Amino acid sequence: MSGSRKSHSSETTVDVVIVGAGFAGLSAAERLVSTGRSVMVVEGRDRVGGRSRSGEVAGVQVDLGATWVAPRHTAIRDLASRVGCTTTGQFAQGRNVLWLAGRRRTYSGTIPKVSPATLLDMARMQTAVNKLVAPIDVNAPWETPGADRLDALSFGEWLDRKNALPSTRALMTIVSKVQWGCPPGDVSLLHVLRYIRAAGGLDHMLDVEGGANQDRFVETTQEIAKRVAERLGDRVRLDTAVRRVTQDGDGVTVSTDSGEIRAGYAIVTAAPEHRAAIAFEPALPEQAEGLARTWPMGALSKAFVAYEKPFWRVEGLSGEAVTDTGTVFITFDVSPAPGGPGVLMTFCDPRVFDGFDPRTRRDMVVRQLVDLYGPQARTPIDYLDHCWGSEPFAPGGPHPAAGPHATTRYGKALTEPHGRVHWAGTETAGEWAGTMNGAVLAGQRTAERILTLLPRAVREGASR
Repeated sequence: MSGSRKSHSSETTVDVVIVGAGFAGLSAAERLVSTGRSVMVVEGRDRVGGRSRSGEVAGVQVDLGATWVAPRHTAIRDLASRVGCTTTGQFAQGRNVLWLAGRRRTYSGTIPKVSPATLLDMARMQTAVNKLVAPIDVNAPWETPGADRLDALSFGEWLDRKNALPSTRALMTIVSKVQWGCPPGDVSLLHVLRYIRAAGGLDHMLDVEGGANQDRFVETTQEIAKRVAERLGDRVRLDTAVRRVTQDGDGVTVSTDSGEIRAGYAIVTAAPEHRAAIAFEPALPEQAEGLARTWPMGALSKAFVAYEKPFWRVEGLSGEAVTDTGTVFITFDVSPAPGGPGVLMTFCDPRVFDGFDPRTRRDMVVRQLVDLYGPQARTPIDYLDHCWGSEPFAPGGPHPAAGPHATTRYGKALTEPHGRVHWAGTETAGEWAGTMNGAVLAGQRTAERILTLLPRAVREGASR
C-alpha cells in the first residue's frame, strides 16, 4: 500500500504512538498531525481499515466488513468527503422476502408483515425495548437506573420473560446476529440497550431510508482508510504487532517485533478483547483485565453472489430477504447498476458456515438464494466470502458480545486511562458506538484529550 510502511527494525521517538490503523486510530493521527504533533501509527495487520475490508466479486468492489452510513453519521461522511469518497443509496425498491418457519412470503417496509398475532407481538416488544432504551446512559451505561437488573439478564432471557412468540423470537435473533455477532442468549440486555440507544434507536438502527442502512460508499469503506493513511505517509506502519507497552513518569515505550517506539502518550484502539494480546507494565488494573475477558468479539461472516443482472428487480423484489433457516439469515442488493452485474450480499451464521471449505460454503449459500429468489439464483457468475472469526489477527466482529454482568462490573475500563495509555475505538464512543462514525469521533476526542496533556511549550513550538 502506498503511503505506509511495512515493519522494519527501528527505534523511534514521537509525541504520540497509536496502536491500530482503523478509523479511530487514523482519525486520532490525522487530528494530532494537524496540530504539528509527531505521531506513529502501528498496525498488526498487513492493511489499514480495521473492521473495514474491501473485496472484489465479478469486477465489483464490495465491503467485506463495515458497510453502511446514515445521514446523521456526519463524522465519517466528512472524513470520506475530504479524501474524495462518495456515497450511493442502498437499493430498497420493491418487496422484501421473508422465509420463516418453512414458508416464503413477501412484504414491504422494515418489519416483515407476518401474521396479525406476530405483528402485535412485534409491536409490543418494540414498545418494551424503546421504554428500556430511553434512560440508558450511552457514555456510562452502568450508571443507568436499574443497570444491575438489566445487566443480570441476557437478551434471550428477557425475550423469554416477555413471552415473545416464536416468530418474534426468530426475528430478534436475526437482529442479534447481525448487530452483535451472536444469538440473544449470549449478550447482556444492558449491552443490547446501550448499542440501540447509541445507534439512535431501534428504528434508526434497522431502517434503510433515513436510517443506519441508507447509504454505502461507492469506493468501499476501506478505501476511505487507505486514502487517510496515504496522507499520513510513513507515519503508518503495517505488519507491526504490538507486544508490550511499558510506561514511567516520562512516557511510554511500545515494543514490537521490529523495534521500540518511545512517546509521551499512547492511544490504543483495539477492541476490548484484543487489548489482552498486549502486555502492559505496570499491569492493567483488575477491572481493565476483566473487560478484556468478558467482552469477547462476536462472529459474523459475509458472502457475495454475483449474477449477470439483478434479475430479482424485474420481479419487483428489493434483494432484501430475511430467513430463519440455514446459514444465510439476511440478504441485500449491492449491485452497482441496473444493467448488471447483480450482486447479493448475504450475512451468514459462522457456526454453520465457517468450518466448511469454500466450495461447500458457496453451495450452501446458493441453495438458500434459490429458495429465496427462484431458479435464476442457481447459476451465479462469481462468488466471494469472508469469515471474520477466522482472521489470523484480531479476529471477530462486528461488535463485542458482552454477556450478563460484564458491563456493570467492567464497563468503566472502556475509557478510563491507564496512566499514559488512553483508549479509543468505536466501543468507547458513547453516541454512535459500534459504527464507523463512532470510531472517527472516538479517535478525534481522544486526540483532543491527549493534546491537553502534552507539554504546553512543546505544543506551542510545534504549532509555529
